[in-house]
Amino acid sequence: MSAVPAYKRILLKLSGEALMGDDSYGINRAVTERIVSEIGEVVRLGVQVAVVVGGGNIFRGIAPAAAGMDRANADYMGMLATVMNAMALQDAMKRFGLGCRVQSALNLEQVAEPFIRGKALRYLEDGKVVIFAAGTGNPFFTTDTAAALRGVEMDAEVVIKATKVDGVYTDDPKLNSAATRYQKLSFDEAINRNLKVMDATALTLCRDQNLPIIVFSIFKHGALQRVVMGQDEGTLVHCN
Repeated sequence: MSAVPAYKRILLKLSGEALMGDDSYGINRAVTERIVSEIGEVVRLGVQVAVVVGGGNIFRGIAPAAAGMDRANADYMGMLATVMNAMALQDAMKRFGLGCRVQSALNLEQVAEPFIRGKALRYLEDGKVVIFAAGTGNPFFTTDTAAALRGVEMDAEVVIKATKVDGVYTDDPKLNSAATRYQKLSFDEAINRNLKVMDATALTLCRDQNLPIIVFSIFKHGALQRVVMGQDEGTLVHCN
């Protein structure tokens, strides 16, 4: 087995829920540090890592108050939640000795740089982790779509989506013990079967730009490294 990573540059999509562990909402420090340590292992292999983080762990706590709110306002609140998560990840990365920069699609100069593609690319080439916050900066778009967009803009070789499940299954494995994991899927299969790998906009963008997606569990120790090394981990979604 080759010791050379299969990918030189990746876009890691982290859900906000991944950061809260078993808590009902918020940021679980121990879980966040474990995720950062997994990212650090990949960086030390020489892989360039960009991250898009969601905000569900924070927005979930205020969601009842947002019920009935104007959709655009609610989406902007969700974007601000992703900035908080990005700052938490950056702090943990600094404590682990990882170079890191946060770029925000919203103008928040006191806490994050604005998104500038050229600067982000230079940071990656210098071995720094770049965390993209605030989604696309526009309401009505998910952080899945933001991950696909930033992945294309950063010339990433793959979008790696971290979830609580170790791939895409024929059925919910928690409810159906006979469900089996797909090793590979085409984009058209994922879209037509409504397998909810990512939202349809993100899937279509990745398909049109020939940018593969790998879905894996961030809670399996060493899984991110195995994905980067090209091992049979998670589910690969790719063009035919």
